[in-house]
Parts: sequence; structure tokens; C-alpha cells
Amino acid sequence: MSLLLSPVEIGSLSLANRVVMSPMCMYEVVKEDGVATPFHFAHYGARAIGQTGLIIIEATGVEPDGRISSRDLGLWNQEQKVALERLVADLHSFGTKVGIQLNHAGRKAKDAVYPLAPSEIAYSDDYATPNQLTIEEIHRVQASFVAAAKRSVDAGIDMIQLHGAHGYLINQFLSPSTNQRTDKYGGTLENRYRFLQEIVEQVRKNYHGSLWVRLSLTDYAQAGEQNSLEDWQEIGRWLETEGVDCLDISTGGLLNRRPNIPMHDGYQVPFSIAMKQAVSIPVTALGLLDNPGLCEYILQNKQADIIMQGRALIRNVNWLADAAISLHDQDFQVYNDSYKRGQL
Repeated sequence: MSLLLSPVEIGSLSLANRVVMSPMCMYEVVKEDGVATPFHFAHYGARAIGQTGLIIIEATGVEPDGRISSRDLGLWNQEQKVALERLVADLHSFGTKVGIQLNHAGRKAKDAVYPLAPSEIAYSDDYATPNQLTIEEIHRVQASFVAAAKRSVDAGIDMIQLHGAHGYLINQFLSPSTNQRTDKYGGTLENRYRFLQEIVEQVRKNYHGSLWVRLSLTDYAQAGEQNSLEDWQEIGRWLETEGVDCLDISTGGLLNRRPNIPMHDGYQVPFSIAMKQAVSIPVTALGLLDNPGLCEYILQNKQADIIMQGRALIRNVNWLADAAISLHDQDFQVYNDSYKRGQL
């Protein structure tokens, strides 16, 4: 059996394989009420039938003004929780594990009535200048993360990911270019980390399941504009100490700019390698990893522990079955005997 398609344990979470569907916003909540729609059942259900080891449901807003757009999923009320519970049950029936990414977009909440951020710095000319969070508002947003985590658990979710990457609110607190506060939530790296630290601590008081955090390890900016790689490694060690089970490593999104490094297959893997050198908990790899052979190489050489698949699973819901053929993995089992005809 290939390592890619073999079982793995991530904290208390047992997965049938090491392929995880990366959380990707679909912007399909047409009613703008944050409630899962028939699209979400079909979209995620197809990947569950394809035997994806873990499906992480797209960035889900913990507050109405915390959504990236008004057409995102939300988890701040009972109606949203009930719909999520039905979705999770459906996906479980196909044999996959289900996670959810909880998020507040901060200054990147395009449709927010009252956008919030650590400091009054707009993302770009196309975005409104956000309001600097007061201490009371910080505590309210943190409580919203905790409440959404509780609803996730009640809905039967197998893991929770806190979105600390791609320039959203947690990421904004972590970065020196977007966090220019002078109180206990700004200034030093430890102070900038405090917002995330307190969310993790509060979530962990009531949730003992698999907890992941996604981080962007570079903003493609100059030294001094961004955290150093050593800073991110320190944050990784702090999160491990706080009881986080896995670090999902990505890059970019904080600033309105494209990568300033060559974009080739596996171009973000060096950042996963760097984090693995700093922590003992599992680390993911993502970004242009369509090639199963490359994914297997990354895992065999202990450059990462989990492969996050995004666009590849959008293009091909049966990516795992094709990977099994490519890797000559005779042990991989498709959903049922009818699907075996596709392996011949």
C-alpha cells in the first residue's frame, strides 16, 4: 500500500488515508443566510464517495460580518447548525470524516456592514477601511469562535480548523504589517499571538477532539514587513503546547500581491518542511500537488504528514482512485463494486 492511501492517526482522529480536501469557499449560499444548501450536499457528497479521507468544509463565518462574502456558510445560529448536522450525517454515511474551518475575515470581509480588524488598515482600495477592534469586541469575536466550535461539535463534526492564514482576522493579528496596536494584543510576537492563543485555550476547555490551525508562513513581503520563518516556527511551537493536533501550512493572502517565488509543483512544500523541523505534531503540505507520485515522495521523505488537495479535487472527484492506479496501489478500495469498473 502507498503511504498516501494508507491510514493515519492525527491526534484522536483516525483517517482512512492521508488525502484531505482543503477548505475552499464555493460562494453558493444564494440566500445569504449562511445555511448549507443542496449544492453543498452534492459538492461534498461526491468527494466523500470518492473516498477522500477527510473533508474540511469551507471557511464558515462565526459572525455575519465575519464572512468573506455574504454568500459564505455561517455557524452563528441554530438554523445553520441543523443544516450542518444533516450535511455531516450524509457525509459520514459515505465513510469519510468531516471537519470544518471556522473563520472571521476581518478586514477582508467584503460585504461586512461594520468591518473589523486589529488596526485601521484597509486590505486594498477595493475594500473599506476597517474599524479597530476594541477590547470588548475582541472578546466578543473570540466568544463567537468558541460558540461556533460548540455548534460544530453538536453537529457531529470530527475535527475543527481555526483559519489563521490567507490574511483573515487571526492572520491579521499575527502579522506586524496589519497589527499596529499598542495594547496587549499588539507589539511583540507574543502579544500578536495572544488573540489566537486565547481562542485555542477557550475552545480546548470544552472540545477535546482534533483541533487544527491553518497558517500562512510568508506574505511574500520584505523582511521587516512580515514575520520571519523563525517567528512562524515559534508560533507553531506555542500552538503545539496549547494542544493543537495539526498545523495546516499555506502561504500568502495577507497582502494584495502574488507570490514572488517560482510557482511550480510543490512550491509551498519548503514551508511545511520548515515547520516540521520546529514541531512534533503532524504538518500538512498543499499547493499544486496534483501528481500522486510527488505526493508520495513528500510523505515518504517525511516532508509532511498529510496532503491537502484543493483544485485537484474540484477537477476530479475520483482523484484518489486515479492516484491508486498511478501508484500501483492494489489495496485502495473504491466506494463499492460498481465503482470498481472505473479501475479496470
